[in-house]
Amino acid sequence: MPEWMDNSFFALVGLIAFIGVLIYVGVPRIIGGMLDKQIQKIEADLSEAKRLRTEAAALLVEYEQKRVAAEKEAEGIVTAAKEEAVRLTAEAQASLADLVARRTKSVEDKIAQAEAQAIAEVRARSADLAVEAARVVLTDEMNKNGGKVVDKAIADVAGRLN
Repeated sequence: MPEWMDNSFFALVGLIAFIGVLIYVGVPRIIGGMLDKQIQKIEADLSEAKRLRTEAAALLVEYEQKRVAAEKEAEGIVTAAKEEAVRLTAEAQASLADLVARRTKSVEDKIAQAEAQAIAEVRARSADLAVEAARVVLTDEMNKNGGKVVDKAIADVAGRLN
């Protein structure tokens, strides 16, 4: 046998035969189909990922807008609450001032009424005392000068009638 036909040569021939059988059976076509399916799956996954990324970006924009709107609404609510608190405080102060004024007026009226009543009672008591004093004086006068006063009064009446 020639020198070039050693074990390496037979290994090369076996390899070429093996590759030929693989080509004859259609292994490259099968592997190509499998790779094409894998490529299509990867492309579908990539397009799905792009679609999901686009949806996520749209949702992010939408939720960002909602967050901004919610912040503005919350700001408006806080502002309205502050304005309402200021308004209610002003109303409460006005109401309190009105109540104090009414109570003060009521108390002043009651004091004035009590003063008037006290003055009226003092006058009535003074009148009662004056009447009583006059009665006592007249009684004493009548007891001392009994008939003279009556005679004088009758003469005065008669003089006035004529």
